[in-house]
Amino acid sequence: MKATLGILLALAGLVVVLPASSRPAEPATSAQTTPPVSALLPHGAFGPRQLVFFAYVKSVTRTAGRYRMRVDPTWVLTGLTGTTAAVEDGALRPGEPIPNDNYYLNEGRRLLTYRIAPGARVTVLANPGTGPASTVVPLAEFSQIVKGKNPAKRPGLWGPGSGFWIRAQGDTALTIDQAYKP
Repeated sequence: MKATLGILLALAGLVVVLPASSRPAEPATSAQTTPPVSALLPHGAFGPRQLVFFAYVKSVTRTAGRYRMRVDPTWVLTGLTGTTAAVEDGALRPGEPIPNDNYYLNEGRRLLTYRIAPGARVTVLANPGTGPASTVVPLAEFSQIVKGKNPAKRPGLWGPGSGFWIRAQGDTALTIDQAYKP
């Protein structure tokens, strides 16, 4: 229940409310409505929705010709939300700014399992001496990178420790993009 509520609250933050002056004019007879809660749900009785989240990928395995990954999802908080959480966790003293305006809050270490779509796009980061750059890699190579290996001998390859942005639909990851953390 906590996780579902957390997801709903996070998704509710994605709703943009425009100030009255920037809203298009509406006839006087129309009533203001808010989207139904079902429009904010990532998955359920209303069909699967896509969800983007940050996670640390702990393992990628191939079973029966399909890839699966185990991930540790983490909140990426900014602004007042991040500052308050960081102070409450003792990571900052009151009045200190969050480095890079990002606070990574991992409330648990529970791993979740996702299938990886056969055509999923996976990008990893490397710095071959010219600055960080992302590179699309095959799933087989990604599996090895998560294990700390560098099978393609990519110069300056970052390990999986910086985490990944994952776009999923239901229980299947569609894209996996390594996060840049300065």
